[in-house]
Amino acid sequence: MIVNKDNELSLCFPKADEVPAEHRLDSRVDQRVWLVGGALRKWEGPNDLVLSPVCIRDPVSADLRQLEIGSVPRMGEPESDAALDAAVAAYDSGRGTWPVMTVEGRINCMEVFVRQMIAVKSKVVKTLLWEIGKSADDSAKEFDRTIDYIRQTIDALKDLDNRSSRFEVAEATIGQIRRTPLGVVLCMGPYNYPLNETFATLIPALLMGNTVVLKPPQYGALLFEPLLAAFHEAFPPGVVNIIYAPGALVVPRMLASGKVNVLALIGSSKVADQLKKRHPKSHRLRAILGLDAKNAAIVLPDADLDLTVTECLAGALSFNGQRCTALKMLIVHRSLVDRFLSRFCEALDNLKIGMPWEKNVKITPLPGLHRTAYMKEAIEDAVAKGARIVNDGGGAFSATLYKPAVIYPVSAGMKLYREEQFGPLVPVMAYDDIEEALEYVITSDHGQQVSIFGSDPATIGALVDPLVNQVCRVNLNSQCQRGPDVFPFAGRKDSAEGTLSVADALRAFSIRSMVAAKQTMENKELLNAIVQDRRSTFINTGFIL
Repeated sequence: MIVNKDNELSLCFPKADEVPAEHRLDSRVDQRVWLVGGALRKWEGPNDLVLSPVCIRDPVSADLRQLEIGSVPRMGEPESDAALDAAVAAYDSGRGTWPVMTVEGRINCMEVFVRQMIAVKSKVVKTLLWEIGKSADDSAKEFDRTIDYIRQTIDALKDLDNRSSRFEVAEATIGQIRRTPLGVVLCMGPYNYPLNETFATLIPALLMGNTVVLKPPQYGALLFEPLLAAFHEAFPPGVVNIIYAPGALVVPRMLASGKVNVLALIGSSKVADQLKKRHPKSHRLRAILGLDAKNAAIVLPDADLDLTVTECLAGALSFNGQRCTALKMLIVHRSLVDRFLSRFCEALDNLKIGMPWEKNVKITPLPGLHRTAYMKEAIEDAVAKGARIVNDGGGAFSATLYKPAVIYPVSAGMKLYREEQFGPLVPVMAYDDIEEALEYVITSDHGQQVSIFGSDPATIGALVDPLVNQVCRVNLNSQCQRGPDVFPFAGRKDSAEGTLSVADALRAFSIRSMVAAKQTMENKELLNAIVQDRRSTFINTGFIL
């Protein structure tokens, strides 16, 4: 795809020889291997081209061309059937090696995987940078945070299992209660955090004894290539199977088979609703879903303007606003709105726009031309209905690089009023009565988070009480965010199903099961013999250090 845009932003794109040597890809990644049934199989079929968000500028014509960085297999229904069947066989109705393995054994396998994952960090981080346009610093942070998340999950599992390593006696009945796996998990992550968000469901699903079919996102598929060998070597055959195929083609088919027990999806509520309906016994399908969000910031008249601008700027535009937790609507009291907009636009002008490898860069290229096209369409809609672009040069773009735009006043009927923009657009609306701000949140289809900026305890306290019944996290004088990972991450309405955090995710991918016996001498002797001779991985009183 060649695009010629004659503006200053086009000069941000490099010529081929201007890319710093330390950030260049060593070579194209034309993936010809996939993991299924414990084997790294050679792929003989067609591949789909992977284009980087980064464009290369022709030294003569100044035309911009998205850089070709590799290709991934273009698989179809036969391959998805093979991946799903391999996961089903590995689970073997709960009799497979993985689901009956001790918790300590699964942890040992995961620790092998972590060591091998760390060994390929450089390649994963560099691929992440080129594949989705995330800055070098943020790409490295995503990798490191994922490693931390795995280690925290292992520690949480040890605590969970150790608390279960005892017998309980009630009403003359002896019982041992543990969490057990659910079966086969279909795991799909998003392009904006293709490593971290995917692993936020994949890792707890595996540690609890489930087998997995993993379908990488369209943008962010290549970064899994360096991890294939680690998956292959760390886990028993069929525990992890990776399919590269269009989701619309293979995912409905896998769910319609009835063989998937858990759907783990980070995506849109519309897609999730359609997929769940494909399962022949929907009551058997557990869904762990991270879906749409349109998080608002409510700025009260007494808000600290410096703090509010800093937090709202980061909340709205970190990684170009491509985060489900991003602030996607700023609701500012009318007495403050002019000063807020002036300060916000001034701070925005200081954000560095450029390539992902540049130091202190804040705004980087978007995944493709379709994203800049959407931003342009949303702005045109808002302007046609009475809004304006407040910041100088806002909305200018060149190919995949887009200068953030602050749009005000945004009102009902505009796309930006309700649609999740998922990009560098900052809608702002004013309110006179706090009920207007509350009504926006209450009538929204989304219910993930909200931020409140202000200083009066009585006002904030009165706002918190109704808002916690509309969203799952209220942030005081700070942007919306996911972390720390030990805190619950959930959503109401169309924003999520199930709760994710280090501990919650382990519970989400498991169910409580128990063994019970009447409290007789014979049963006590039986249970003692099973424990002492280690005849069962479920019935045990071992302690994992």
